[in-house]
Amino acid sequence: MKKLICIDFDGVLNNYSGQYDEHNLPQIKEGAENFLDKLSEDFRIEIFTVRNIETVTQWLIKNNLMKYIENVTNIKNKFASVFLDDRALNFDRDFDKAYRNITTFKPYWKNI
Repeated sequence: MKKLICIDFDGVLNNYSGQYDEHNLPQIKEGAENFLDKLSEDFRIEIFTVRNIETVTQWLIKNNLMKYIENVTNIKNKFASVFLDDRALNFDRDFDKAYRNITTFKPYWKNI
């Protein structure tokens, strides 16, 4: 059985730039479909989002991405092998490094 990967919606699959609008979702990010196609060969894919699940599902259908996705949810699945998120940090057993990373963190789109 393929492992599950959970992918954040905003900032990963679309061009989110910090301007949240519940009715207007950002455009698809270039390369997103190819990425999901390749990833789906080895993983089951679940999308997580704080947005309305039906709105996100319709966006995924409109952008021809739903064929790669097993589920859309607002809960991070505890059985996922990997989480991909534009606001995440990896913990590597070093609390001092984790503290520095947390206190200086900016999502990639704030550094553009």
